[in-house]
This record gives sequence, structure tokens and C-alpha cells, in this order.
Amino acid sequence: MALWLFSAGFTAAAAAQDEAHPAAPEAEQSWDQCVGALRDDALSQGIPAETVADVFDNVSQLPRVIQADRAQPEFTETFTQYYEKRVTDFRVTHGRNLLASHSPLLARIHSRTGVPPQYLIAFWGLETNFGAYFGKLPIPSALTTLACDSRRGEFFARELLATLRIIANGDIERTELIGSWAGAIGHMQFMPTTFLSYAEDADDDGRRDLIGSIDDALTSGAAYLAAMGWEAGYRWGREVLLPANFDFALAGSEQWRPLADWANMDVKDAFGEPLAHSDIEAALLLPSGHLGPAFLVYPNYRTIMKWNRSAFYALSVGRLADRIAGAGHLSTALPDVRFSTQAMIDLQNGLNQLGFAAGTPDGILGPATRNAIRDFQQRNDQVPDGYPTEALFAAVATQAAVR
Repeated sequence: MALWLFSAGFTAAAAAQDEAHPAAPEAEQSWDQCVGALRDDALSQGIPAETVADVFDNVSQLPRVIQADRAQPEFTETFTQYYEKRVTDFRVTHGRNLLASHSPLLARIHSRTGVPPQYLIAFWGLETNFGAYFGKLPIPSALTTLACDSRRGEFFARELLATLRIIANGDIERTELIGSWAGAIGHMQFMPTTFLSYAEDADDDGRRDLIGSIDDALTSGAAYLAAMGWEAGYRWGREVLLPANFDFALAGSEQWRPLADWANMDVKDAFGEPLAHSDIEAALLLPSGHLGPAFLVYPNYRTIMKWNRSAFYALSVGRLADRIAGAGHLSTALPDVRFSTQAMIDLQNGLNQLGFAAGTPDGILGPATRNAIRDFQQRNDQVPDGYPTEALFAAVATQAAVR
């Protein structure tokens, strides 16, 4: 989702539980005080009184939104699991159909912004399954609930204020603002502040309607990508094949070098053909370790990361775009490796104990943990790809136990 990292899907059943289990009286009073303060702030910011009244007279507290914000999955989702849920045959086929049916609009957008059509269709597919699911919650209530929570209240208060401006501007009616638990809007799941900055009225009806207008939604998505630095004429990246003697210490999102350097290392494209000797910067990613597919990513990959700062998301958008444009399946099979969040926390604790800086143990395989794993692997004669394996888990646990 543009400029956010939260998960969208939240069911109607969960919303019904909110209605069945209202907050305790003490929380209700605190809620009333918070809503009053938010109402006053909106008025002081110049939001019209009728909009403020319409919104705050109709918001309700949704405790399950707080639960969603706090949720920790029991198991860490690997790249294999993430990718296979998102780059599906349905999305490829339906995406190709939409590419054809919206070709005049997409051609106009491409001409103006430089963003190729298949990428917009791919974002659309990952964000809302091509408009099939926006979420089930009233966005003003979800954002007010989060704004009144201590964890990230200030952030969500800004998003709530932006939502009030969207309503006041006449872009979308309050009753139409149904979406995710974190407040994302419409086909491309823009957060409200992103909406205010980048949404466009492409169909010239006087409204920037990212819910009811596909023209507005796709045009706005391209406008955002262009503003974030999309480089026209270049792809996001590509799958590559590595030579047998490859130095896996060169992999990682921090290690950018000219494509010509990778070509000189005998890195080939997915068909085994040599890479171009170009000066475009590229980094090598191994989201499943050395046993899975390898990807060289280019500057447009970093632009995708500005939309959603998840490497898995960015790789999936790129690959779905390629598939929609006619590419086939990955050349290297995805490995079926699974590990629990607790197992990752134990690994991070063990690495830290052994002097490998994995950061705060949180169960997330982030850059610090990958670097720590790579350092451990190098010191223990394992392939230094920064990816956890059964052998790695066992080796760290054994060494930490005797430390």
C-alpha cells in the first residue's frame, strides 16, 4: 500500500465482534475525551464544521482494529509462502485480461508518467485483487480508534485529519469510505495523506475518487510512482542464474554495483544468456537463500519499495508485472522452508549472544538479522547467503548453549 506497511484484510465477522463486545465504561470515557480532542483539532485546522460533525457524530470505537495493529503471526512467512499467495495463475490471467480491456487508459498513463501498464495492473492485483476487496471497515472509525491508541496515535491522527479533508473536498463521501483496518483507500490502497498529495481526477468528474473510478485510481498510482522516482524505459529487475563459484557475500540490498560488474562475474539471465555490459546500478537479492531463485534488482525496485517497504512485496510486484506482460514461471524452483516466529527469536537471541549483531529479537528476518546470519555462516564454513536453514538453526543453538 502506498506509504504504509500494514495488512489490509479484516473480516466482517471481526467487525461484528466489535459491536458485540463494547468497551468498558472507563475506556468509553477516555474514548469520548479523545474524540472531543480530535474534533477540536479538526476545527482548529480549518475543516468545515459540517464535515467535522458528520464524521465524529458517526464514528465508533473498534477494539479489533487495535488487536489487528498488535497482531504477531505465529509463523514467519517465507518468500515461498508470500510469493505463491500473490503471484497466482488467476492474477496472471486476469491481469492480462485487464491489461487488454484498459489498454487506452493505460497507454495514456504510460505516455504521461513513463510507468508501463503491466506494473499498474500488478500493483492493483496485489493491493485489492483488482478491486475485488477493499476491506470491510468504516475508515473514519478505524482511524479514530487508532488515533486514540497510545502506540501510534499521532501518526493515525494525521491520517484521520487527511480523511476529513478528503470528505470536505467532495472527493469521497463518508459513507463510501470503507476499507482496511489501517485506513487505506480504494483500488490502490492509498493512505489518506498519500491521497491528498497524489490522487488525480482522471475522468474529469470533479472528484478524485479512488474507490469508484478505475481511471482515477490507476492514474493516481502512476502519478505516485513517477513522483517517487520511477525511471521510464527501465524494468524493475530480473531473475538471474549464478555461476558455481559465486561469492554469496556479494548479495544484499546494500550492495549496488554496475550491471557490467555482475556480467563480468558470469552472472547470466534466467535463460542462461549473458547480461548487458551496462552501467545501470544493480543489487543481488536471494530471498530464499542460495537454494532458491536469485534476482538482480534495478533502481525501479527501490521505487516500488517506497510504495511498500517490503522486499517480498517489491519482488512480487515485479514478477507479477513480468508475468502479466508475458513472461513465464521462475526458472529456479522456490524451496519449501518454514520456521516459526519463536524459532527466529531464538535464533536472533543466539546470534546476539555469540557476538553477531542481529538487533532486537522480534522474529522478523530483517537486514540486521540477515547480516548477522551471513557473518555467522562465513565464520562457520556455511554458504554465506544470509538465509536461515535447519543447519544454521542447529549450529547457533549448539554454540549458544555452551557459551
